[in-house]
Order: sequence, then C-alpha cells, then structure tokens
Amino acid sequence: MRPAALLAFLRPVLPLLLGLSLGCSLSLLRVSWIQGDGGDPCAGTTGGNSWQLAGERPPDAGAEGEPGRAVVEEEDFRPRVVPYSRDPSKPYKKVLRTRYIQTELGFHERLFVAVLTSKATLNTLAVAVNKTVGHHFPHLLYFTGLRSAKVPHGMAVVSHGDERPVWLMYETVRYVHQHFGGDFDWFFVMQDDTYAHAEQVKALIAHLSINQDVYLGWAEEFIGGEEQARYCHGGFGYLLSRSLLLKLHPHLDSCRNEILSVRPDEWLGRCVVDFLGISCVSQHQGQHFLSYELAKNANPEGEEFGGAITVHPVTEATLMYRLHKRFSRVQLDRTYREIEQLQAQIRNLTALMPVGEAGLTWPVGISPPFVPKSRFEVISWEYFTEQHLFSCPNGAPKCELAGASRADVGDIVQAALEQLNQQYQPRLRFQKRRLLNGYRRFDPTRGMEYTLDLLLEAVTQKGHSHLVAKRVHLLRPLSKVEIIPMPYVTEATRVQLLLPLSAPELDFVSGFLDTFAMNVLDTHDNALLTLLLVYDPYEAQRVSQLDVFAGVKAMVAELERRYAGVKIPWISVRAELPSQVKLLDIVSKKHPVDTLFFLASVWTEVSADALNRCRMNTISSWQAFFPVHFQEFNPVLAYRGDQAAAAASSSASTDFLRDGHFDRHAFAEACFYNADYMAARTKLAADVLDRDEVLEELEVFDVFLRYSTLHLFRAVEPALVQKYVLRSCNPRLSEELYHHCVLSNLQGLASRSHLAVALFEQEQANST
Repeated sequence: MRPAALLAFLRPVLPLLLGLSLGCSLSLLRVSWIQGDGGDPCAGTTGGNSWQLAGERPPDAGAEGEPGRAVVEEEDFRPRVVPYSRDPSKPYKKVLRTRYIQTELGFHERLFVAVLTSKATLNTLAVAVNKTVGHHFPHLLYFTGLRSAKVPHGMAVVSHGDERPVWLMYETVRYVHQHFGGDFDWFFVMQDDTYAHAEQVKALIAHLSINQDVYLGWAEEFIGGEEQARYCHGGFGYLLSRSLLLKLHPHLDSCRNEILSVRPDEWLGRCVVDFLGISCVSQHQGQHFLSYELAKNANPEGEEFGGAITVHPVTEATLMYRLHKRFSRVQLDRTYREIEQLQAQIRNLTALMPVGEAGLTWPVGISPPFVPKSRFEVISWEYFTEQHLFSCPNGAPKCELAGASRADVGDIVQAALEQLNQQYQPRLRFQKRRLLNGYRRFDPTRGMEYTLDLLLEAVTQKGHSHLVAKRVHLLRPLSKVEIIPMPYVTEATRVQLLLPLSAPELDFVSGFLDTFAMNVLDTHDNALLTLLLVYDPYEAQRVSQLDVFAGVKAMVAELERRYAGVKIPWISVRAELPSQVKLLDIVSKKHPVDTLFFLASVWTEVSADALNRCRMNTISSWQAFFPVHFQEFNPVLAYRGDQAAAAASSSASTDFLRDGHFDRHAFAEACFYNADYMAARTKLAADVLDRDEVLEELEVFDVFLRYSTLHLFRAVEPALVQKYVLRSCNPRLSEELYHHCVLSNLQGLASRSHLAVALFEQEQANST
C-alpha cells in the first residue's frame, strides 16, 4: 500500500516533474551540438568574401590605393566618458575657461589654403587667383620668395626671402605648421598658375575623415619610376590632413638636408614617402581628386572638365577669369537642375498629402507667406512707380525713387519681362512700355514680394502688335544665412559713464544718482561715473562766492561716504555753449585708450541690461553703439483724468516699457572706445583746422559718421528709459541740432490718440 500511497501523493506534481526533466534533457543536448563543432560556419565563403561586424577591418587590409603602406588600426570613434577626479592632497585651483567654446571642445576650422607664387607673377596670376576664388576661401595666404615693393591690395603675402623652389616649399610647410597647424583640419597647397574650383574643394573635404593621414592629389611617378610610391603633382594642387602635417614637421629639417630634388612637389613627396611611408593617392574613401590638364585642350568642354577640382596650367590672368566664368556657369546650371528636381519631388509628395495640391506653396519649395494673428502683425505693402516711392523713410508721403530702391525696381521689372518672354516665346514677344503700378513688401519668413502691373507691347510671329496690361507676382527669396565673424567681446568690460551737467539740469541730478546707486553701486557692477560740470562764463567768475554745483558735489560726497571705496570724480569745464565734442576732447586725454565710454544724459535711467548691451554692442576698432532710448509721454496727457494710472506709471520699474515712444531724434547716449574716438577726432582736426565753431555744430554721432570707418550700430534700447521732461532747447545751437531738440519735445508729448482726446475735450469745453 505504501507505493500506491506515494504515487497518489505525487500525482498532482507529476506533470511538473516530467516537464522539468524533459526541458533539462533538451538543453543539455543542444549545448553538446553547439560545442561539438569546432569550426566557424561563417569563416569561409565562396568568392573569397567574408562576413564581419560593422566597423571591423580585416587584419591584412591596408589603405585604399596606397601600396606598400603599413597596416593601420581602425580608430575607435565611440565616445568615452572621462570622470572628473581631483587629488584631495593638492590645493584647489580655479579652472580658467577658454575664451571660445570651440577651443575648449577642440574644434578646428575646416580648410586653410596656401598659394605658392613668385615675384614675377605676384601682381598678375596671384591677383587673378585672389579675384576668382579668394572670396570662397576665408583663410587664404600667399607665399613667395621675394616680393615686390608694392603688395596688391587685399592680399596677405608671406615672403621667405629666397626664390629657390625647394626652399620656398620647406619654409611654407614649416610656416603653415607653426602658425596654423593646430587650428585647421585640412591644408590645400596650390600654385598661382592653378585654377581651383572652390566649391568642389570644399565638397571634397566635407566627405573625408579628419583623423587619418591623407596625402591626396594628382599622383605622379618619381624620376626613374622604379618604385610604386607616388608624389602629388604641385601644378594641380594637393590636400594634406592635419595629422599628416603634425607627423611630418619633425622630419622637415632632415628632408631639407638629405633629399636632393629640383621640383618642390617631388621633394615634398619624397619626404612624406621616406619618413612617413605614405604615398600620394588620387582617391581616398571613395572620393576622387579630379584634375584637368589644360595644355592638351585649347577649348575645354565635357563632363570631365565640369567635374574637375583643379585646372593646370593657367598661363595668363585673362584665361583664369575665363575659366572662372565657365565654372561658375557650370555650377549655376547644375544648381538650377537640382532646384528643378527638388521642386518636382515636392510636387509629387504634396499630391500624396491629405491636403493635396492645395498645400503646395508658390514658389515651390519656399516657405508660405506669413499669416498675421492680429491686425498689428499685418505687413503693409509699399506702392511705387518708376519715378517715385510712396512710403518714404522720413515719413513723407512721396519721395523720389533713387539709389538702391531704384536699382531694385529696375532689376525686378527686367526679371519679370525675361520670365514672360521665356514662357510665351516663340508665339509672343513682349516689350515693356511702362510700369503702371508696383507694390512690394518684405516678408521675414520668405523674402521680398512684388506685384507689378505692366503695360506691355505684345508682338506675334507675324509681326502684329498690340498693347496689353499684365499683372505679375515675383519673389526675391532670402538666400542662405551666413554667420559673420565678429571680434570677441565680453560682459566683464569696465564701463566709464560720462555725465555732462549744466545749470538748467540741476533739478534732475538727484534722480540720476539715486538710480545709479541702486542699479550699479548696490549690485557692484563694473562701472564708474565721471561728472562733467559745465560752467558758463558768468558762473565761472562767481564760483568762489556761489558755486551752482555745490549741491551736486555734496550729493557725490554723500555717495562716496555711503559706499566705501567708491570714487566719483568731477571735471569742471568752462564753455559758453556745451558741445559733446569739446567735452570729450577733455575727458579722452585723462583716460587710457582702451576705455569704454558710455555717454549719458541726466534723464537716463542706467540699468544693468543697458550697461551689458553697451559692452556687447561696442567693439574696439570695429563698431560704435548709439542706442535709441525709450521716452515716456507726458503723464498729464497720456493719463488724462486717470490719476491712479499716472501715479502707477511714475512709480513703475523699468522692467517693461511704459506709455511712450523711442526717440529717434535724440543722440545724447553713445557707447564707444576711447581709441576709436581719438582716431576719428584726428581726422576731424585735419578737416576743420582751427575753426572751433564747427565743433559746436557736431555731435559724437556726426564725428563717427563722417570721420570714422567703424560700423555704427543705431538700434532701439528698451532698457534705456527716460521719464518725460520738457527740455530747454538752446537757440544758439546749430539749426540741425535745434530742430532735433524741438522735434524731440513735440513728439514726446503724447501719442496721436492722446492728443486727439485732449483736443476733443478742449473743443467741447470751448463750445460750452
């Protein structure tokens, strides 16, 4: 009975035990099958091919097209996380960050171009190279042995002092490594009798890995031709990678002493082959260095010519210009074909979208027009004719169409006529009679839009003609946005505030000093203040008995007592008529040339944002900044009958713009460097000589505008706010300055709606 009882007890778990036993048996059997076969089923395949993981390289594979080159291990391009660890036994040291983030991340510029020239061809072929491809290569340098006394304008030339070709090559490679070896990924070396298709060169390096030793060009056999190694022919140019240049530099002196050669390109190739074991190749990583030899074909045509990266030899400057014109036409035709193909693809894909062809924009591929969300965002159209523009910059209803606007209208009318003839020929041929109506507007999302009503004379194939009115729509699209390199600026620069003061402005000094103390001194901003106390002749004579600026000096002394270490100097100036130029002549001599001046007025509310924008928008030897401050309206008119709103406005902070406008007629604020002002002032002195009355008619803005080559940045500044005040305009000022002062007072009263309400209420009061 015991076996029967045991079987009855195990019956519920019997299926589980059987399943576990069967599973373990099958697993052991499978392991024995896998381990029994010692060979790799994928080790050998037909045709000599082999399977391998992505990124893996056969052990016996060398560089493509490089016979005799040593085997190079494939680098691991996976990112590595380097943990930060600091030795606790060493004292803490503050880490100095680099000036540019690309320096800290190890980024390099893409391409450096070196052009080998000579004294005989510097003013001919080298100039032709500079005019044709110089603007395509941002980093281009010319190397010569002996240069002439006069260097062509706009060219950077390095002279080595010796015309021997091999010596020139040696010095050039050494100079490039010393000055640019750590800043660029690729180095393209060419001669001045070589035409380089700049776009093809940049497209070539865009598809090459930067971490490999590359010696790419037109491969030629060495003299004798017994060995398999090759050198790159210098006439067609050649490309060197940064890693190869770094490895080659320690061997340059040995190459100069041990290698004898007449040709500089052969000398360099022998140096690379002997010391690095790298031979010149005409293709690398699937990219071909295509060149075209011009001597064999007087009239180059065909696909081989159009796809060439370089052309050699170019014996005349005129031939260089003809080649550039030909390549530009080839590149332009290729671009037009690519645009047509992309537009066709967009049309085909748009038809498959849910909206269908209704979602197709015009022109195809250009962003759709801007859709305003309110009436304040509507972009207005400008009306024009061939002679006049009815939307003038100065606010006049009508002005003459001249300058760039006239050239723009003429160009767009001619383009419209060409498009019409291209569309209707040979059936019709159009000739322009006149422009009936023209409209244009700038859409920031797509470009300048035009609508033209043209009166045309249509001529048929049989010679019959009649007048027709045709409306056309055109678009000048926004081209590729380019980042313009600007000099480095920082918000850590010290700002020197200059505040000219005269007797009529004494009532507003306390408000300025309170704002300065709150926004600058309390926050420990890197800014200083200097007061310019302007006495008229009568006040200057009575200064010992009655000093009109005694209260100002007392307030300054109180600030210096309250803030330890703060000094606010003042300079006393005697002048009948306060002139910005005369005051700055005195101040500029008392400060270093690298001082950043911020010329302010007593009504200016200095804030941290305004100071930072002064620092960022003012660039030494490059740009001066003239901000347009925000002027508040007269609270009596702007808040007529609303005393609570007026009180809130007077006590509101400057974090937002209150009811007012940007005063375009005021030039009281300016930011500039002392060195830039002194340079412009020197040119002004040579122009006006001893005529001091001319200085009274000029402002700082006029000095920079007329006598400086700097960029003048005139822009609205929301952080620069002035409360309303009715300024007294000195009638002894020049007519232009007095006119600007009067207009500033009038436009600063109130907006048109506020003035209309005031006039309406006054008329109602008079009528009753």
